[in-house]
Amino acid sequence: MTASGAARLVEALERLEVETVFGLPGVHNLPIWKALAASQIRLVGVRHEQAAVYAADGYARATGRLGVALVTSGPGAANALGATGEAMASGSPVLVVATDVPAALRRPGVYRGVLHETRDQTAMFVPVTKAATLVGAAEQIGATTLAAGRGALAAPAGPVYVGVPTDLLVQEVAAPLAEPPAPGADAPDVASLERAAELLASAARPLIWAGGGALRAGAGQAVGALAERLAAPVVTTFQGRGLLAPDHPCAVPGPIHAEQVGTLWDEADVVVAIGTDFDGMMTQNWLMPAPPSLIAINVDEREAGKNYPADVALVGDAARVVDALVPRVATRPGLPALRRRLRELSEAVAAAVAADEPQATALLDVMARCLPADAVVVADMCIPGYWLAGYRQVPAPRKLAYPVGWGTLGFAFPASLGAALAGAGPVVCVTGDGGFLFACGELATAVQEAIPVTVVLVDDGGYGMLRFDQQHAGDEPFGVDLARPDFAALAESFGVPATTVEGFGESFATALTEGIGAGGPRMIVVNARMKPPPTTSPRWYRRG
Repeated sequence: MTASGAARLVEALERLEVETVFGLPGVHNLPIWKALAASQIRLVGVRHEQAAVYAADGYARATGRLGVALVTSGPGAANALGATGEAMASGSPVLVVATDVPAALRRPGVYRGVLHETRDQTAMFVPVTKAATLVGAAEQIGATTLAAGRGALAAPAGPVYVGVPTDLLVQEVAAPLAEPPAPGADAPDVASLERAAELLASAARPLIWAGGGALRAGAGQAVGALAERLAAPVVTTFQGRGLLAPDHPCAVPGPIHAEQVGTLWDEADVVVAIGTDFDGMMTQNWLMPAPPSLIAINVDEREAGKNYPADVALVGDAARVVDALVPRVATRPGLPALRRRLRELSEAVAAAVAADEPQATALLDVMARCLPADAVVVADMCIPGYWLAGYRQVPAPRKLAYPVGWGTLGFAFPASLGAALAGAGPVVCVTGDGGFLFACGELATAVQEAIPVTVVLVDDGGYGMLRFDQQHAGDEPFGVDLARPDFAALAESFGVPATTVEGFGESFATALTEGIGAGGPRMIVVNARMKPPPTTSPRWYRRG
């Protein structure tokens, strides 16, 4: 049976078990909309192409499944680049499908000025994706889409781009969609496992550093078992938050940027790095000294030792490699002592936060009391988001989404829409006034799609972090204070109930509890100014 190129694309999405896609229609991609109308896939229409990719990213982070964004040609595709770069930097499996100008109107090497034409649309996506492909024939659409989705999900996960000339979408394709062969999984190298075990046998103060690769691989149980055998504390990166439950005896209760926690790194004689590349944001731009010995577990050998040299590199899926390492490691004494030390460390970190910024303590306390265990917090690049990303005790994997990979402002609200539609639990978006204005039009999406998300909008009068940066440098704030709307009135004009509170006290707790239970979009505007936490670069203690 023949089918259009667009129908083959949708068939590929169905093969990939895609249930929801996010997109914005344009004259070039309407055949995809027609094909989706005949499928069971839910199409969520957003108001900006950047929001489509952010929403797909939020969906992917909350579930581990493929997030899909559909955008149109030229400026539509270009609008998606910033969000695609965030997905790439954070390892999110996102498939971006963009139409391109009709193949029949192209001339090789000639820019003709066709509507929405760029000189090389596919090339725009090369730096911000794992792979970028322009389909050359209608018969290739289904197989290319299927392979791209599989590629986005394959470790190391990340976005993949597919460009489809619009005239190919309406051409009839006779050949059925073939299933590409599944790649095999390599077994961990036995000799490297033995070398790692020998190194750990000689360690007096081992430390485990676990990142987003460990979380995406579902390696929490294996990492916890290894930590207990070694009686080793486990530090998690922003992308790894929630890998271990907060009550795990080896879970470190705070970010490595807190000086009390940083001591664990300085004391360690062997570090086991799992699914991490030791990026600048986590290492204070590599002011943390290289450990005396490093065992790096990474699915990508090039990533394993690119920032700190690895004595042993174990290449492969984090869960499989750690599972293979655990039985080779002897159980060490010291777990009760570690538990006591981490409890003392938790008290010291909490006291430091309370002394540093009491409103941060109040925010963290309300979040801990009011959010159910399955709640997903989507934080923006804003001061309250920084506090939550660094200091919230995340109860489980995929319960925190934070854009520190590329650091894109305006991520949280559209990403929270995708997370809320993933069915992973109630979703709370924490954003600032500046970041929210990037995508305030998505209030219409939230209403039209009846998306149950609670938006906590902290209004501090502008770009609070940048205001702090200027003051920290001894300058007067300039160009960082913003004219803002009445945010509660803005939300209500879209049909979103809203309330305004002062600070993070009991009024905020009540509003948050009511918002989570409302079953639809809600907004809480919090008037508050906060000092940024020690996780932000102006306050990195290793700078002295």
